[in-house]
Amino acid sequence: MADEPLVFRPRPRDIAPADDRLTATLNEDQARAATFGDGPLLVIAGAGTGKTRTLIHRVAALIERGVPPERILLLTFTRRAAGEMLTRAEKLVGAAGARVHGGTFHSIGHRLLRQYGAAAGLPADFTIMDQGDAVDLMQLARGAQGHAKGQKRFPKKETLHYLYSRHINTELPLDALLHREFAQFVEYAPQITSLFADYTLRKQERNLVDYDDLLLFWATMLEVSPELQRRIAGMYDHVLVDEYQDTNLLQARILRGMCSGHRRITVVGDDAQSIYAFRGAHFRNILDFPRQFPGTTMVTLAENYRSTSPILDLSNIVISRAEERFTKELYTRREGGEKPWLVTAKDEAQQTRFVCDRILQLHEGGIPLREMAVLFRAGYMSADLEIELANRKIPFEKWGGLKFLEAAHVKDVLAFLRVSENPRDEVSWYRILMLMPGIGDVTARAMMTTMQERAWDPDAFTHLIAPPKAREAHRSLAVLLRQLRGATGREGEVAGAKVAGDIAAVRVTYDSILKAKYDRPEARLADLDQLRTIAAGYPSRTTFLAALALDPPSNTQDLAGASESETDALVLSTVHSAKGKEWKAVFVIWAVDGWFPSSRAVDEPDELEEERRLMYVALTRAKDELAIVYPMQVYGSRRGAEYTFDQLSRFLDRGVRATMQRVVVEEPGDVPAPEPLTAPVVDLRAIMRGRFGPAAG
Repeated sequence: MADEPLVFRPRPRDIAPADDRLTATLNEDQARAATFGDGPLLVIAGAGTGKTRTLIHRVAALIERGVPPERILLLTFTRRAAGEMLTRAEKLVGAAGARVHGGTFHSIGHRLLRQYGAAAGLPADFTIMDQGDAVDLMQLARGAQGHAKGQKRFPKKETLHYLYSRHINTELPLDALLHREFAQFVEYAPQITSLFADYTLRKQERNLVDYDDLLLFWATMLEVSPELQRRIAGMYDHVLVDEYQDTNLLQARILRGMCSGHRRITVVGDDAQSIYAFRGAHFRNILDFPRQFPGTTMVTLAENYRSTSPILDLSNIVISRAEERFTKELYTRREGGEKPWLVTAKDEAQQTRFVCDRILQLHEGGIPLREMAVLFRAGYMSADLEIELANRKIPFEKWGGLKFLEAAHVKDVLAFLRVSENPRDEVSWYRILMLMPGIGDVTARAMMTTMQERAWDPDAFTHLIAPPKAREAHRSLAVLLRQLRGATGREGEVAGAKVAGDIAAVRVTYDSILKAKYDRPEARLADLDQLRTIAAGYPSRTTFLAALALDPPSNTQDLAGASESETDALVLSTVHSAKGKEWKAVFVIWAVDGWFPSSRAVDEPDELEEERRLMYVALTRAKDELAIVYPMQVYGSRRGAEYTFDQLSRFLDRGVRATMQRVVVEEPGDVPAPEPLTAPVVDLRAIMRGRFGPAAG
């Protein structure tokens, strides 16, 4: 008989207090938050106060205390933020930091639905629609109900999708939303409700999931099924949330469900930077957190490490005018610095000249272009500036323009991959069919109806009878789709190469379509080259398509993870897109009532308060130099308003202006006209006559 195995009994783990090295770089308030115990914790972190550092150190402190890293959930609002935090946590505590579960709300919801969705009636092979696809599916539902060519104006597909998403994320009844935002469509409430029911059914029948479903289904599983709630919430002992002021009511429901058993939740945010109501973010989430989680401990981070004292003085006064907020006064140890400039320009042209001249002046003084930014309330406000920057050959990049994945040619190629993954993806089928010559809207819908009648059999498309003009394209497409369906069976091929190979196969057919559609296709073809390169980094079509849908990049460089320091270019950005960033020098342009704040907000107290917070976010992006510029002559037609404002933004009242340096742009003197010539020096008509020889007859 073999010897009995020895049993090694582990020693009781002696947990030491948080290591000094974890708090050595933190101030007193940061350390208090990082080493906090197990109850609900609300960290109010002002702009530039090191909230990310604090959150990372809290993750590290929990691991040091003995919390298994895989039982810590870190929720952020971008994929990049989650990756950066976990990388920094790994540097603090070693490889254990990489085992923390981190990601966006939508990415974590996606993972949980893949894992548990089948137990809730959701097949695990669902396809995620991006916003553009969801809008297109809404249009298909709209057309099916006969509204596509109605005589009376019915809401467009974009409006319908906006209403649907707002209803889901804000939990406001549809009728209330219509009265509040689209009173002209109130009479259509029953038809819109019916259309939303059809949209929901189409998603179900085609196994499609939109962004809102990822959160709604997660919340519903937690609230409706005790068994699923026990399993899902039981995966984590601690939940940490970044940018809590940007959460909506649906996300707050998720957090209550995830923490109902243990209440070990940490949220970090700044009520003064709540600027995403248009996305459904709920300002009261952060204000009401202590009531939703009784016994909450609140820690305020007020020491700013970013801005000079004069910039903070201005920012503090602007936000002190807010109607409702957690009271905090940011301070800094950074002494000195010039007062922020309040620059008066005669008109837009002079505003543009000032910004360009000052940027060149600062650049010559040693500030790289990438350390400077021009911020504005809305994207169209930089049009004149972009022209002048191009004329002066000052390199710039604009944040908030056309997204890479919203480009038609990229969506076309991805549609082929989507129908290969999910033959029921009606939106992608419609996009592909409309690429074929001789096929229009009516024919495309008829072909999809036939495929639906055949239960979306992958081979149904092959047996369709195409119009004469489309038969050759139909045959080529049928061969391509069979090839893509069989691609998963290729042996001996690296997974990433398979996804890239799928895109290469699509392009054999698609590139000729692209070249026929666009006169100058080179840039678009380069985009598709980049898409193929990126695809090689993913193990399967499913993960590749899910990654693109869950965290869509703004350009190919962002998707590939390119470093921001690779090029030296000035940043032009909307304030919304600039949130979370910082620059040595910041210019805020169009500080004019009706522009900033927006004319749409001036009559709504809640919206006006959000505009004030938006101005605060803009000001607090600056580290060393801040200039706010306003033109005195403003033409309402530029923004399509019914009336014209031509006065300084109401947020810059007398008390605010007392903290600023007034600057007036000097108007260059008139250039004296040259002396007129009295005698002709050239005969233009004679030159033109000689160009073609003597005239006939």
